[in-house]
Parts: sequence; structure tokens; C-alpha cells
Amino acid sequence: MNIDAYVIERFYGVYLLYCTNPKYEGRTYIGYTVDPNRRIKQHNKGKHAGGAWRTSNRGPWEMVLIIHGFPNDISALRFEWAWQHPQRSRRLRHITKKKPREKMYDFCLRILSEMLQVGPWNRLALTVQWLKQEFAREFPTDLCPPLHMPIAYGPVVSKKIDHTQGATSQTSVQDDDPVCVCSLCYEVVHPSEKISCLAPSCLLVAHVICLAKRFLKVCGLGQYDFGCKEEKKKLY
Repeated sequence: MNIDAYVIERFYGVYLLYCTNPKYEGRTYIGYTVDPNRRIKQHNKGKHAGGAWRTSNRGPWEMVLIIHGFPNDISALRFEWAWQHPQRSRRLRHITKKKPREKMYDFCLRILSEMLQVGPWNRLALTVQWLKQEFAREFPTDLCPPLHMPIAYGPVVSKKIDHTQGATSQTSVQDDDPVCVCSLCYEVVHPSEKISCLAPSCLLVAHVICLAKRFLKVCGLGQYDFGCKEEKKKLY
């Protein structure tokens, strides 16, 4: 572990990749991750190692920027989708299309600067983290991130939460609030990630993402893949 890295618990991030392969140099990719260090390795190893098909065999890739601080994975996935498809997001239709001579990297940063100005994202406690300082750019004066969103530099490390300790701490502070366990993965469900059935007789309690995965599997769409565009559209 890099001793200078920011260690963050409950990490949900949306990142920007930049291709340094001379054949594909300048290409970009936007994705979601809970572990940026593992994710960049997957991208550079290829699709067979868990990387996205768009980045497979086109590396090496650099993860140059990541936005983190989302309250949950659904919030981060919505941000990712809007960043990838600004013309299809109702909140970003005011953004002009990519200019003929505008580099894709610059276009991605222009979209990001606009996204951080509109709701609901401008109300979130997000951090703009430049992972590779040589790729860092100054935001336009009129499109700087809100004052409550810091701009940081350097690597980050996501730290996994010990759910057992978390549950113990929660019950000791709030004895009247019972600990809920996901009916699908059997791990503790944080209140912000909880979903339950509307039928009074149904005892189902689950993480939103666990239920989404099960739904897609039952519908015959296979294992949920964060890199699949069509499945992610169904969340919005």
C-alpha cells in the first residue's frame, strides 16, 4: 500500500481512463468501481480478467481521475451513465456536442465540469481526485466544482468494512433499530442500501444491487455486469 494514498471506507467511485497505447492514444473510458487499484489492473489485463470489452487489448490504460464520495453504488452508477451519455440525460441536454477539433479527453472533462454544477450531483459530498497529476487540468473559472467539493491529488485505496463490527456498533448505539440481513447475500444491510417488499406478508430485505442482480438473472440476462450499457439503463 502506498503510504501517501488516501484510504477511504465505503468507496464508490466513477473514473476516467486514458489510453497511452500509441495506436489508440487519446481514447478514453468512463467506468464505476469500488476498488480503483484492482479495476485498473483488470482493464490492462483484458476482458478475460474482468476488464471491459472496450478497453480489452487496447492498453496500457491510465486511471487519471476519479470522482468519489457517492452515498451508494446506485448513485455512482447513475453518475457514470450520465457522464457516458450526456445527450441522453435530461439533466445534461444543455451541453453542446463534441466539437470537431475537440479531443475526447477534453470533452469528457467539459461534461464533468457541467455535471458538478447541476442537481442532484451538486448537492453530494463528492471529491474530485486526480490520480495522475500529469493529466490534471484546471477547471474553467465559471465551472469550478462547488466549494464543498475538494480537488485532491494522489492515489486512493478503498478499505473494506467489517460488517460484523459495523453491525455491533450500530446495535449498541441504536438498540431499538434492529440489524437487517440481506436475504440474498446474507450480509448486513446499511439503511441507505436497504429495499424491502411492499407486501405486508413478505419478509424480504435486500441490498438494492443484490435484488437487481437477481432480477437480471431471473430475466435471463445473465450475471450483472457493471460494464454492460443495456442493463445499466434499466436503473434509470
